[in-house]
This record gives sequence, C-alpha cells and structure tokens, in this order.
Amino acid sequence: MASNLVSYIAQMLTPDMIARIASMLGLDSSKVQGAVAAAVPALLAGLTGVAAQPDGAQKIADTARQQGGSLDNLIGMLSGGDQTSLAQSGSQIISSLFGASNGSALANAVGGASGIDQRASGSLLATLAPLVMGGLARQSGGDLSANGIAGLLASQKDNIAAALPPGVREMLGGTGLLGSLGASAQSAANSATQAANQAARSAAASASAASAASQRAAAAAAPSSSRNWLYWVIAALVLAGLLFYLFGRPGEPVTPQAGTPEQVTPQASTPAESLTVGGIDVGQQVRDAMASLQTTLTGVTDAASATAAVPKLEEVSTGLDKVTGVAGQLSAGQKAALAALITPMMSTINGLFDKVLAIPGVSDVLKPTIDGLKAKLAALSA
Repeated sequence: MASNLVSYIAQMLTPDMIARIASMLGLDSSKVQGAVAAAVPALLAGLTGVAAQPDGAQKIADTARQQGGSLDNLIGMLSGGDQTSLAQSGSQIISSLFGASNGSALANAVGGASGIDQRASGSLLATLAPLVMGGLARQSGGDLSANGIAGLLASQKDNIAAALPPGVREMLGGTGLLGSLGASAQSAANSATQAANQAARSAAASASAASAASQRAAAAAAPSSSRNWLYWVIAALVLAGLLFYLFGRPGEPVTPQAGTPEQVTPQASTPAESLTVGGIDVGQQVRDAMASLQTTLTGVTDAASATAAVPKLEEVSTGLDKVTGVAGQLSAGQKAALAALITPMMSTINGLFDKVLAIPGVSDVLKPTIDGLKAKLAALSA
C-alpha cells in the first residue's frame, strides 16, 4: 500500500505526459503542471466523500477494478497521444461517481485554483480520472472490495488534505465532497494559518530587533551633531514600520466570494430537510440549479458557446419550474427559508448574467432565456 497515494499518482505523470496534456488543452505546460497538482488531490478528496455515502465505496471499488489491471495501458494511451479516448473514459467515471453537479464543482474549484477556465479544467479532470482510479487499484494491495477501498482512502485522508490547495478546499467547502476529510482538512487549514501567523510574529520580532540594533548603532557611532543621531532613529522607525506593514499584520481569514453556489450555504436555522415538500427537496433543487447556472455561464465566451449553453440553461429553467410548482405548498417559514437560501447567491448570478450579456453576439442568443431565469429566481426569493 502506498505511503502517500497523492505522491504515487503524481509521480506517474511525467513531464512528457504533462506536455502532451498541455498540448491537448492548448495551454502552457507550467500552468497545466499547477492544475495537475490541484486536480489529483481534488479527485481523491472527492472519492473519499463518495466512499462515505451508502454503496459509494462499492461503486469506487467496481470502477477501480475495471481500471487497475490496465494502468500501464492507460499510461501508454496518455504517452502515445490517445488522450481523447482517455478523456472519454474519464468523463464516464466522473459522471458515474460524482454526478453532474459535483463534477462541475470539482472542475470549477481546480480551474479557479490554477487559473485555467472551467472547460479546460473539466477536460483535465476527465483525462486524469482513469489514472487516479488505476493508481488507487494498484495501491490497494489487491483488496478491491468496498472495505478495502474505503480503508485505503481513509488511511490517506491526512495526505490528501495536506496536498489540497486552499483555494480548492474553500470552493468545495459547500458541496459535501470534503465532509469525510473532516478534521484532516481543518487541520491542514489550521497548519497553514499557524505558519502564516508564526511568520508574521517572526517578521515583527525581526523588525523590533532591527530597530533596536539601529538605535544601538546610532548611539555607538554618535556623531558630533544631534541631527545625525535623529536621522538614524527616523530611519530605524521607518524600517520597522515597513517590515511590520508587509509581514507583521495578523493573518485574516480567507472568505469565499459571496454568491458562489458551492460556497453559499443556508444558515443553521434553516436545515435542508425543512424545505422538502411532496418528496421534493426544494433546497437541493435550488442549490443544483445555482451551481449549474454558474458553471454554464462561466463557460460562455462568445456567440458559439452561448448557443451551446442554451440547452443547459433551459434545463435549469425547467428545474426552477418544478420548484415553483410546489412552492405553493410551502409554509410561511419555509418560504422565508427558501428566500434566505436564494438571496445571498443572486449577487454573483446577476453579475454573471450581466457579464455574459455584455459579450458581443451573446445577448441575441441568451437574453430571452436569461430574462426568464431572472423572473423565476426573483419570484422564488420574494
């Protein structure tokens, strides 16, 4: 069994493979290298979340069993330039294990942390997914049972949490994919905060020491003029202030951008189950709709991509129609909870609407659909 599963899988991806992936995505190799460093632990973190679900570990085990015996073939496909077939296989894996909403959340998180667009990060995840599953199977020690896979992932939680970039951890915080990492993810975040605070304290101490040393030096080399001594003191104070400004301020907690569906969670006083009506989880329907909206709108860059986005936006509109259909059965308290769920997300969604409609040629394609979505969301949040 691997001592560090993240490192084992990352080591399979040689510079030549990274270059081939970069060529496929049309990106610089250095940027893809950074994206891979985020994607591998993100996929493994997602798998730990799936493994914690009923029958989730069995689904992972079945998928790993299919990929494990052909790991060398998978690596050969990537090295030999057959990335398209590999990506098609990976898309099926991601869809089967994570579903559309969480698969999009993973792509958004990896793209946001590495600076590549959502479409490229989705293709990257699809290309890497078969290799990650193959590596998981190879390092299972031959135990591809549900318990064996669950045990392997559980033993790797600390390594996965440590390798997960902070940006990815923040963007996936509201999806439930990181829930099984639990204390490991929090410990990694705390370690980063403690390191930053320690660096700040050290910098402040250095600034103080520099000030004291400067004063001692000024006193030891006291010139005949009191004005020269004053210059030394002023210079020391300026240096200390500059060092403290740059390094000594206490670290501020990182706050996710408001309105992102993956980041906005309902208040504790409005649990998701309180919004279940007629067997329909209205709250989850809305969260899925918001996540899909963000993913789809982010991928719109021109008239062609806007046309491709129309079916997805219409699918979101249909989902909101279902919510509207049962909204009349909600109690006053449930309606308030639904409004409280939607309202914080609207700033980001409306910003994306405006940004997309400002792209030349896009308004003619998407404005009717977007106007309809705005009206439905406004009615639900009223």
